[in-house]
Amino acid sequence: QVQLVESGGGLAQPGGSLRLSCAASGFTFSSYAMSWARQAPGKWLEWVSGIFSDGSDTYYADSVKGRFTISRDNAKNTVYLQMNSLKPEDTALYYCAKHPLMWTGWGTWDYWGQGTQVTVSS
Repeated sequence: QVQLVESGGGLAQPGGSLRLSCAASGFTFSSYAMSWARQAPGKWLEWVSGIFSDGSDTYYADSVKGRFTISRDNAKNTVYLQMNSLKPEDTALYYCAKHPLMWTGWGTWDYWGQGTQVTVSS
């Protein structure tokens, strides 16, 4: 079965940094595009960043562009999200998401993990 386990969340001050990790199992990780999405309290799930299966190209929501960096290590079945220059509005539950083998866009996911909480506050 597909399993995605996020970790690395926590409390950060504005301007601080966190690095999220997502450990994947139950599928051929290197064959799939992956994304990070987030959900703030009372808000809908928002796509944050995506990376193609071989890590050759990355994409970001405008709200995080220039501050966040997505990467992956296919040998470790892990995708990362380096978050720098954090803002209070980045506070959310962050999910790792898997895209279908036939990728059609960043807005379509078929699995995601339990989430890791990121709180940005002074």
